[in-house]
Amino acid sequence: MLIGGIDEAGRGPVIGPLVMAIAVIKEEDEFKLKALGVKDSKLLSPKKREEMISVLKEICQTVVLKISPSDVDKAVLSSSDNLNWLEARTAAKLISAVTCKKVILDCPSTNLESYKEYIKNKLNNKLTNKDVKIIVEHKADLNHLIVGAASILAKVARDEEIKKIQKEIGVDFGSGYSSDPKTQVFIENNWSNPKYEKYIRKSWDTYKKRESNAAQKSLGEF
Repeated sequence: MLIGGIDEAGRGPVIGPLVMAIAVIKEEDEFKLKALGVKDSKLLSPKKREEMISVLKEICQTVVLKISPSDVDKAVLSSSDNLNWLEARTAAKLISAVTCKKVILDCPSTNLESYKEYIKNKLNNKLTNKDVKIIVEHKADLNHLIVGAASILAKVARDEEIKKIQKEIGVDFGSGYSSDPKTQVFIENNWSNPKYEKYIRKSWDTYKKRESNAAQKSLGEF
């Protein structure tokens, strides 16, 4: 039986895309993932993750989707949407792009059943994988090798996107996470620069605080 795992990378950063990936393998071949040393991407060094990628793509069917900062903002700022549902819709797209009978997802929502049903509803009109068994869990990337494989795919793709952005703009802004000092300096100096706005999540507190401070300063001057 073909089983799939879905995970994300870049949910929290203020800079760059949210990346989601699916990996699919025959259930009897999961031992290959264990032999490769697959685990949650956060437990592996960047070098180790990059070393694994080519092998993972050989032994698994893989699909990676990137969600832009503007699309993240639309979901977060919407009165009828949120980041969890955006991830769920992307998960449905990933499931529809592959062939498998069972999919395990690392779930961001506290309501596992509601999250699963939302994904199933998004699959109802699909011709393929309509009857796929969906399993949603917290920390699935720690408990299931195939989800760990997906987490590695997503993390490497996210890191590649960050390197690509840094090369495009010629600035090393660090990891893109708000806790990163380099990222903090970049946002402080460039949050309102039109050249960089497509890379920054404007719905994040890191950005909104700068915007609010600037507005208060302008009002004070007025």
